[in-house]
This record gives sequence, C-alpha cells and structure tokens, in this order.
Amino acid sequence: MQRRYAFLDHPGPLAFAHRGGAGEGRENTFAAFNRAIELGYTYLETDVHATADGVLLAFHDHTLDRVTDRRGRLAELPYRLVRQARIGGAEEIPLLEDLLGTWPQARFNIDVKSAGAIGPLAEAVRRTGAHTRICLTSFSDERLARARAALGDDVCSALGPRGVAALRAAAATSAYGRLLTGLARAGVPCAQVPVGFRGLRITTRALVRTAHALGMQVHVWTINDTDRMEQLLDLGVDGIMTDNISGLRDVLGARDMWHPGRIAG
Repeated sequence: MQRRYAFLDHPGPLAFAHRGGAGEGRENTFAAFNRAIELGYTYLETDVHATADGVLLAFHDHTLDRVTDRRGRLAELPYRLVRQARIGGAEEIPLLEDLLGTWPQARFNIDVKSAGAIGPLAEAVRRTGAHTRICLTSFSDERLARARAALGDDVCSALGPRGVAALRAAAATSAYGRLLTGLARAGVPCAQVPVGFRGLRITTRALVRTAHALGMQVHVWTINDTDRMEQLLDLGVDGIMTDNISGLRDVLGARDMWHPGRIAG
C-alpha cells in the first residue's frame, strides 16, 4: 500500500500557482502569493536558495540579476545585502519561513535549488511545523535525497529525474518488471513532469496510467495555455502547475473541479 500524505489530500486535480502565478504579477513575491490565495488557491509552488549566511529565500534563480535591481550570486552574498534587492525594482524577496507562517493552511511545493538550502529548509519547516503541508522536488536526485533525509518521512516528495525517466520507460513497454517494483518500493507519492523534454513526449496516457497503478499522482508543469490544460485533464492528470492562475481556475471551474481554499488573510 502506498503511504498517504496530507499534502495530497484535496478533492479533484491540484491547482498549483507556479511561483505564486508568475504570469499575473512579479514571481515569488508576497503580492503574487497573496493574489493566488485570494483567487482560492490552496497550492503554491516556489523555490528555495540560501544566502552565504544561511538565510532561506523563496527565489528561483541562482543570481539576483534577472528579476531584481541588484546583481550577484545568492550563495555568495550575505542576507544584509540580499534584503536590499527588490524584485521588479519594487518588492522584497520573501523568506520561505515567512510564507509558511503567513498562510499556515496553504500547501507549498518546494523546488530545492541548491545544496546549501537543505539545512535552512529543514530548520524553517521544523520551526513552523509545516512537515505535512510541503512537498519536496528538485532537478537533482542527490539534492532531493539529501533533502528527504534531512526532513524525514512525514514530508511528501516527488520523483527525481532518474525516477521520472524510469517511470517513462516503464510506461513505454509491456515488460514493467523491475522498473515498477523499484518505483513502488521507493514510496514516492507523486511524479511532477513536463509535457515533453528535448523532443520526447513525457506526459502520455500510458505514463498517467502507469503512475496510477503505482499509487502515484501525476502533476504537470508549467502549463499556461488553457487548451493544453483541458487536454491534460482529459488524460487524467492529478495536478497542473501554471503561471496563468486565472485561466486554470476557470478551466477547473467549468468542469466543476475547482475547490477553492478558505485561507485568505
């Protein structure tokens, strides 16, 4: 039997506000996350990095350059300098702990972007008691394994890149065998995948069926086109991450699949 995680306990497909809804405001800002909450989103997606002195930020890039009015690598800068940066020249970079504390009933899908963020993340989750309302993911299998070890078995997590590759391979052949057995033993409750990668189709009906046979949910990122959202829902996916948070809300609402949270404030 696959272990149940409170993070995934929600009626209908999960609607994730990617970086708070980056298509409708400045990404990974309090304003973006607040807008998503006000629209009824329960699930917020973000990323974490740590500064040189171990302060944990909800921020996507390794550097300040793209979205703020400052420059430099986060891992090489103390927080006293990073805190002066403004996203879009206007908004502070939030601390993950502040997000967890501001919306204690929201659920956060957290992409661990650097090894240096793992220790501060474990501490932030411990201080806020947020173990059951976060899900860990990463584009690094090693980093994801270390994060799982640091945060413990109560924390939901997604497959890493090797697990996704194995799931895709299992879905493409009738000889599932050891691939399926290994994935089932891993006890990972969800696969978070793109529609495709480097010309390869990832999210197929067969992949969704295979994941469901393992007791895994399938969440697809990052989908901003409403027609593509419809297609994926027809495939039976269990969650969609989007920058277009109004669009996804409307698509799910038209299908009677929108279940807004009551957590604003």
